[in-house]
Amino acid sequence: MTETAVCVGTFTAVKTLWEVRIHKINEELQKEKEFRQRLLLVWEERAALARLKEKVINEGGRAILRIEEEEWKTLPSCLLKLVHLQEWQLHRTSLQKIPQFIGRFHNLVVLDLSRNSIENVPKEIGQLTSLQELLLSYNRIKSVPKEISNCISLERLELAVNRSICDLPPQLSDLKKLSHIDLCMNQFTTIPSALLNMPNLEWLDMGGNKLQELPDAIDRMENLHTLWLQRNEINSLPETIGNMKNLSTLVLSNNKLKDIPACLKDMTNLRFVNFRDNPLELEVTLPPCEDTEEEDQQEMFGIEFMHMYIQESLKKPGNLESCTSGPSPVINAN
Repeated sequence: MTETAVCVGTFTAVKTLWEVRIHKINEELQKEKEFRQRLLLVWEERAALARLKEKVINEGGRAILRIEEEEWKTLPSCLLKLVHLQEWQLHRTSLQKIPQFIGRFHNLVVLDLSRNSIENVPKEIGQLTSLQELLLSYNRIKSVPKEISNCISLERLELAVNRSICDLPPQLSDLKKLSHIDLCMNQFTTIPSALLNMPNLEWLDMGGNKLQELPDAIDRMENLHTLWLQRNEINSLPETIGNMKNLSTLVLSNNKLKDIPACLKDMTNLRFVNFRDNPLELEVTLPPCEDTEEEDQQEMFGIEFMHMYIQESLKKPGNLESCTSGPSPVINAN
């Protein structure tokens, strides 16, 4: 009985000793594996940093990271080694997200990530107080973070052809230097209030959205000189559009307008208008041109057509001097 107990005790002790040894061996193997993974990561980061450095150029006194048509679905953290960069130009890289560490690039003046696959804009982008241009067209962005309003130096914002954006945060009206905005090919049903509260806005493209009307307060954008509203569903214009004395370009092609409002005739700075492909109620034909150049001007600008249309409209009994129109028979007009 005693010999049996001794044998069992010896076996248990040996078993325990081997278990301890095996555990230590497994720990050492795990540590070695982790070390190799860290080493591989270091080498990968070094290789990525070397690749990135090759893409940095100096142009116009700026340090620019320029990557075109290469696969960079994510940006490695080693990019922080190039925190001095003043401009990013990453196009057609399949980039899926803007890294959260973007806020550490305080020297950025231009962030151009057009034509990628970005779905979200991180709130950290609001830390870029020197940023002047934010170009995010042709992506998959669904919403715009309010933190962009902290980019106090922003002058140009492009979000065209994201196809899902339907509103802007009201805080964007705090961007006093913002003068150029491109929102074409999205899902806007009205002009956002943030834009109406931007008195320094000069250039706006909202073509290819779902606008049905323009707000009465549109004239609050008093410095606007270029307004693109093509390919929407606009059926009337507010009288207040006549108060936009700085407006020189107005594009309303491919909408549902039945009339050209009479108040436009008093907008003396208007130089380029386009009302093509609207169901206008009057058929107005311009007199034949003497040369090709003049014909091109009529085709492109349409000022003469607009004034002739308004004149003909005012001759009609019971004509409306206002900038709105009700239902009326449709006769195609150029």
